[in-house]
Amino acid sequence: MARGAAAFWRSRELVDRLARQSPARLALGVFLGVIGLVTVLLEAPWATAHGGRAPFIDALFTATSATTVTGLVVVPTGSYWSTWGQVAILVAIKVGGLGVMTLASLLGMAVSRRIGLTQRLLVSSETKTTRLGEVGSLVRTVIITSTTLELAIALVLLPRFHMYEEDWGTAAWHAAFYGVSSFNNAGFVPTPEGLAPFVSDWWVLLPIIVGVFIGSLGFPVILNVARNLREPRRWNLHAKLTITTSVALVVAGSVIVAAFEWTNPATFRDLDPSATALASLFAGVMPRSGGFSTVDVGQMHESTWLLTDALMFVGGGSASTAGGIKVTTLAVMLLAIVAEARGDRDVEAYGRRISRDTLQVAIAVSLISATFVLIASLLLLAMTGLSLDVVLFEVISAFATCGLSTGITPDLPDAAKYVLTVLMFIGRTGTMTLAAALALRNRRRVIRLPEERPIIG
Repeated sequence: MARGAAAFWRSRELVDRLARQSPARLALGVFLGVIGLVTVLLEAPWATAHGGRAPFIDALFTATSATTVTGLVVVPTGSYWSTWGQVAILVAIKVGGLGVMTLASLLGMAVSRRIGLTQRLLVSSETKTTRLGEVGSLVRTVIITSTTLELAIALVLLPRFHMYEEDWGTAAWHAAFYGVSSFNNAGFVPTPEGLAPFVSDWWVLLPIIVGVFIGSLGFPVILNVARNLREPRRWNLHAKLTITTSVALVVAGSVIVAAFEWTNPATFRDLDPSATALASLFAGVMPRSGGFSTVDVGQMHESTWLLTDALMFVGGGSASTAGGIKVTTLAVMLLAIVAEARGDRDVEAYGRRISRDTLQVAIAVSLISATFVLIASLLLLAMTGLSLDVVLFEVISAFATCGLSTGITPDLPDAAKYVLTVLMFIGRTGTMTLAAALALRNRRRVIRLPEERPIIG
């Protein structure tokens, strides 16, 4: 008993010390710990359908993909993993969807029974909340809101799955799995055939589309809109930019995908108009970081792949379950281009001026993210000998934690799988941590150097 108490206090002191000295390191450490734990669980014999141990790389890759809510798989989720293995994956998705900083805050609450200032700062950086007094209630709100929405999606899907000659138990499990996987933008499917049998079924696909889209907006947007649902004019600038840019990307992506794939016999050509509209909308929403697919992505035209690359790289909203550089990053840079073209001194939107610091962070995140994609693409090209189009698609999907694939992931050599594993972790944690670090790094200088403008363009 005494040893247990001593171990508890040592753990508490260690967490408190890490939280004070390096909160980001604590958060990333917790995230790595979750991946490690899920890897161990997936390596157990009971986690596979055949009763044998999964190879370490397959367990690690799947654990990382689930915890980072990516959805890339090296083995079929529905047929390779047992029910217990799928439960471990689902729990990892749920935990990963809460976010790195929120997860670290929950650890702090469990150890110290309270939310201290450091933990509040951690959650503030994750959820973009500026009122530290609201963080305690915000963590509870995030958990309650996400669980409620996941349950709502599951309840809508449940009777439809039962109509497909599934017993109530199987239908409930599949509905719950898709509810959690869709809202968290994870892209995992519990059945071997995935969503392909439902390509024309609005009842099944529309709730998943709504879940992915809402999850990709981010909790700050969801809470701000919920509090001011009847007064859109009171939505803050972040909510307005996120929703406007997200809707524009979904509409543009859906229309362009339909135009590119309309005559493709392997995807859209044999679908009726209603099914084509649904498949196009589905394909336009999933690059937000959803990762689900109803048609064979590997059979799409290369032009569609390139468009999807761009949409995946942008991703969803900040502090959301989605990945990518985030839609607000794109919006800020586009607004800066418009301001420069007009000769305006300030970058403005919806009656507000966007600070120069925000623009600098947006540029830094975009360029560093592109650098990660470039390096990973070069490595995979050297390791696999595959063409650039499929490699680039896979790399961006991993970095943006999207999960769409042309089908090459299971056949990659182990070294390439390790590269994608690291990339998924960086994509989920790196850009967010980098953005927070850059935003907080504000040096004040007494002496400023003379200004001079180099020639651009």
